[in-house]
Amino acid sequence: MELQEKISLLRLVYKDLADEKLAEIAELSRVCHYPANHLLCREGAHEDILYIIADGHVSVFQEILDASQEHTLRLGGRGDVIGEMALIQDAPRSASVRTTSPCTTLEMNRKDFEIILTKNPQIAIDLIGVTLDRMRENDRRVIAELQKTNQILRQMDRNKTEFIQITAHELRTPLTVIKGYLDLLQSMLPTIANEEVDCILEGINTGTKRLYETVNMMLDITRIDSGNLKVAFLPVPVKQVLQKTLYSLNSAAAERNIKLSLIYHPNTPNLKADPVLIEKALHHLLINAIKYTPDGGKITLEAKPSTLANGTASVRFSVKDSGIGLDAEHHNLIFEKFYQVSGVANHSSGKTSFKGGGSGLGLAIVRGIAKAHGGKTWVESAGHNEENFSGSIFYLEIPAS
Repeated sequence: MELQEKISLLRLVYKDLADEKLAEIAELSRVCHYPANHLLCREGAHEDILYIIADGHVSVFQEILDASQEHTLRLGGRGDVIGEMALIQDAPRSASVRTTSPCTTLEMNRKDFEIILTKNPQIAIDLIGVTLDRMRENDRRVIAELQKTNQILRQMDRNKTEFIQITAHELRTPLTVIKGYLDLLQSMLPTIANEEVDCILEGINTGTKRLYETVNMMLDITRIDSGNLKVAFLPVPVKQVLQKTLYSLNSAAAERNIKLSLIYHPNTPNLKADPVLIEKALHHLLINAIKYTPDGGKITLEAKPSTLANGTASVRFSVKDSGIGLDAEHHNLIFEKFYQVSGVANHSSGKTSFKGGGSGLGLAIVRGIAKAHGGKTWVESAGHNEENFSGSIFYLEIPAS
């Protein structure tokens, strides 16, 4: 490449420099040739070369998902500068660059580049301008990609909700038939004293009830997602609801030697809310606490008066356990549907077995019920600890009226 060709190329980058200054830069630069698919520089590496593309094309990308995939930031061609900010800031490369065709480059090492910057501060200004233009273009592209991704995710979420709804309705019909024949069979065998038959029938009955509960949870979550959760605002006797919910789970807790206790503050106001939904939310919170509390632990259900941020009087329910706790990174995600802290591999069929997991819908339903009432739900925990069992406190706050 002749000197004049170098100057013509440099003029694309450093528009405000005189030709004599461009000639100085050209004298300090060298021409290099690379084949297609050659890695010019690597993200995170400290390198000492500035590249100006004279001919051919390159891809600027970052590695994602443990370097198993690449995200293309931009495509470059003649006149593009690569690696200038890494040299100016003496920092590692912020992205990798690979040739996508045979390429010719004009290159300068760090020492010569610093000499040029000292003599010509305008070069730094020009480079910063080029970099800012590139950043604006990258931002525009990223925003467009995020908007497209969000649109896809929203559609996927709608598809998921519709699938759950259809599946739940399809399961409900055969379940009703099974339950009907089971009741008929049990009514036809009252005089047969056969422990094995009784055990089999009881097993079928338990499994059917469990499946009914799962189907109902699926239907609840579809109603919440679609905004069709109906709330019947009625007087709610808070203390009776607490006692009833605890009583329904006494046997499940007793199987694991977990102590359930109730704290009810006398000045707690009664609610004007949906008693069925409030009981359902407390039930899911207690089930969650039982599952993540070791055998011999304790769980306390409490209700006390409180006030929402807007000044509205409220009832604050809390479920405090002596369980394994929850790291801060999960505090918000735990209320998303299907979210599992421990992963599917640890899933257990036991409804209240220790760390047994579940459908991933219970806490999402709690959040949906809280939102439908104009309330909120959240969790506080010092973190996951299976040695000292720091535990967690789940809160549900509902406006009094």
